[in-house]
Amino acid sequence: MRQESKHKGWNEIKTNDSWAIFKIMGEFVSGYEKLSKIGPCVSIFGSARTKPDHKYYKLAEEVAQKIVEHGYGVITGGGPGIMEAGNKGAHIAGGTSVGLNIDLPFEQHDNPYIDNDKSLDFDYFFVRKVMFVKYSQGFVVMPGGFGTLDELFEAMTLIQTHKIETFPIILVGKEFWGGLLDWIKTTLLDAGNISPKDLDLIHLVDTGDEVIDILNSFYKEYGLSPNF
Repeated sequence: MRQESKHKGWNEIKTNDSWAIFKIMGEFVSGYEKLSKIGPCVSIFGSARTKPDHKYYKLAEEVAQKIVEHGYGVITGGGPGIMEAGNKGAHIAGGTSVGLNIDLPFEQHDNPYIDNDKSLDFDYFFVRKVMFVKYSQGFVVMPGGFGTLDELFEAMTLIQTHKIETFPIILVGKEFWGGLLDWIKTTLLDAGNISPKDLDLIHLVDTGDEVIDILNSFYKEYGLSPNF
């Protein structure tokens, strides 16, 4: 990107930025219009690199089926790996299967289990992230990489700072996530950088039934609605 910018004058860059605003607005309008009609959904995050024969792929598929069977739809990032497993589970169970696709130079391609009328394409990560946060009734976070961690910690930050309503954030895979939670407790908390109550934002589980128990328990007390 920096190499490309060297060949442009500053005024040209500023002009291009101004026109980009219209594209950004278009992505927000399209996302709001389509996602406002889909009903309550739970987002499933995880690595695009997870293969179909991996235990976490199979677990994500199972979790998605259970989510649909209990009245929710499923939203994923629309790509392969865990995202595909989430859409596949929702599709098999006959529920709403949404894909919020992002244009990337590698990894990302649409998976075949997204409902035809519920596949959205984004150029901007930040617009896509707003859609996840606004319309998800919960985050189910399977093992993943930097992108998964990005979604996880942004949601926790927005809830912690009261910028959005609280919703369940469920980490699936104690073996995978346990070390991260230990570090949060022994380093962040001990240093005084977070409050003890911030730990209540996260649930750590191993099974689809535990995911459903957390979602159902939460929404017995709170209503279903967009988060801001």
